[in-house]
Amino acid sequence: MNKDWEKIKHNLAHSVKSGIFDLWIKPLQGEIQDKTLFLTAPNTFVASWVKERLLEKIKEVAADSLGYRPDIQIDGQNGHNGPLKYSSLPMNSTSGQLYLPLNSQQEPPSCCNWQYCFEDFVIGECNRLAHAACSTLCCSRFDADNLFLCSGPGLGKTHLLQATGNYLSSQNKDKNYKIAYLSSEKFASRMVQAIKTKQMDSFKENFRKNLDLLLLEDIHFFQGKAKMQEELLSLIKELENRGKKVAFSSSFLPKELDKVDSQLSSYFCSGLLAPIQSPEYDLRLRLIKIKARKLQIRIPQKISKLIASNIRSDIRQLGSCLHSLALKARLNQQDITQDLAEEVLKNYTHNEKTTDMDKIVNLVSQCFELPISKLKSKSRKKEIVVARNSAFYLARKHTDLSLKDIGAHFNRRHSTVLKGITNLEKEVKKDTIAGRQIKRISKRLES
Repeated sequence: MNKDWEKIKHNLAHSVKSGIFDLWIKPLQGEIQDKTLFLTAPNTFVASWVKERLLEKIKEVAADSLGYRPDIQIDGQNGHNGPLKYSSLPMNSTSGQLYLPLNSQQEPPSCCNWQYCFEDFVIGECNRLAHAACSTLCCSRFDADNLFLCSGPGLGKTHLLQATGNYLSSQNKDKNYKIAYLSSEKFASRMVQAIKTKQMDSFKENFRKNLDLLLLEDIHFFQGKAKMQEELLSLIKELENRGKKVAFSSSFLPKELDKVDSQLSSYFCSGLLAPIQSPEYDLRLRLIKIKARKLQIRIPQKISKLIASNIRSDIRQLGSCLHSLALKARLNQQDITQDLAEEVLKNYTHNEKTTDMDKIVNLVSQCFELPISKLKSKSRKKEIVVARNSAFYLARKHTDLSLKDIGAHFNRRHSTVLKGITNLEKEVKKDTIAGRQIKRISKRLES
């Protein structure tokens, strides 16, 4: 085995969870030739899984280990058909431009491997408006001030924003077309960095004068951050005056963002609001069929219906469930049966959006070992705030209650609920201790 790969592998063992390392990385064989890391997986399923979920992490650790960022090719041994080659570009993606300015010394555009495109977005009644809005944004006939995508987690906001950037960058690759696609938190951190290094003029110039398209995720992050809201409003006004395009995403409707400047809120409402609802049953069945084909597995119709009936509000969970089902069947060298599907489904959402608030409060009380009276008190102790925010987050995910109704259970304003949910979402995305804890509580609630 190549010594460089042994070094990378050793560092990966300390960079990812032990379970992920043992299952997905440890079986890989690797060697480096001409600054390309060639990896061989035991089968095409493992190769596909690593490519989709661990590729960037491997590149990051490899760069630290080698002193340069290698290209990566993954081979999956595919029975008698020989190895199945995967390049380092994601499936169904088109190389485009990603514009993330840091300072005036940096070249603005850099290569971006967009993960999603319109061709692999599955359309249903729940997302038809959002898909049409993003498609129209790619055309000159889009006449709204901006586009605002809104939905719960795992329903396609990121897919559609990336598909928009992917399409426009591929259509304008010879025209020096510049796109900024980033999270609101990343925008804020770059702004703070520019302030600290006294380069705000360059920051403003790069964003206001050089952009053709701004795609900004999780706009609710700016809640209560007056200075950043002021800069964002100036930016989007400048882009609008120059006839450029802007699209946002958020887990919340504009009317729920009460700690946002009135002018900024008015701007959000002046555009096209495109909410995405939970996927309908027929769409869930189609998604299962498509994902099963990509995973190269056969799922009987009755099992597809079983999964579609149980996982109803999160497309990401639907995909994760199928990955787990395929993996378990292959590791056990068995067909996908109803018993196996029911066993896997125990780890995923059942009867979503039917949990009542009392059940959530009781479970949070048990998990944090705090009396309910403490959760509903005015205490600002850290452990109580975290527990209370957990209840907010779970209520938002598992009930149809509004932020105002959730707050009423704790004698809190809906802005406090929004802030708590936003904080928990960050922990979940970063996979911190608090984020993993809320995932465990959520699974207990679902089961």
